[in-house]
Amino acid sequence: MRRLFAYCVAGAFLSGCQTADDTLITSSAPVSISGPAASAVAGDMASRLAQQIGSAGGTTMIVMHNDKSEFGTALEAALKGWGYRVVPDGKVSKTATLIELAYAIEGFDGQILARVSTSSIALSRAYAPSAAGAAPTSPLSIMQRN
Repeated sequence: MRRLFAYCVAGAFLSGCQTADDTLITSSAPVSISGPAASAVAGDMASRLAQQIGSAGGTTMIVMHNDKSEFGTALEAALKGWGYRVVPDGKVSKTATLIELAYAIEGFDGQILARVSTSSIALSRAYAPSAAGAAPTSPLSIMQRN
């Protein structure tokens, strides 16, 4: 029953991925999580995003607002580890292919609900944090937009 409730909450969380005008959510990480947990979640989400959006070609830049939270910093580092050029809002080249990225991380019932989204895709997953990192507790949710 508890797991069903967690999935229902995750579903409600995912329903906020798309807005009426298809704009991205504002990046936020209101939940304070440890460095190892942030790195584990960010690493998993970055790898899943890379699978969905493809290689980090030469002029492709990911534009994201890093709020300097543990998760925002870890996500930026993980994306760079996958070969993406990550730039802050407003610091983009006119010749680059831009992928605007937003993220959110929320806490619920001892778990972490993480979401990363672009204009074409939103990925979400729940994790159980531990002192050593974090482990997925739900399947990856993928929402593609046209």
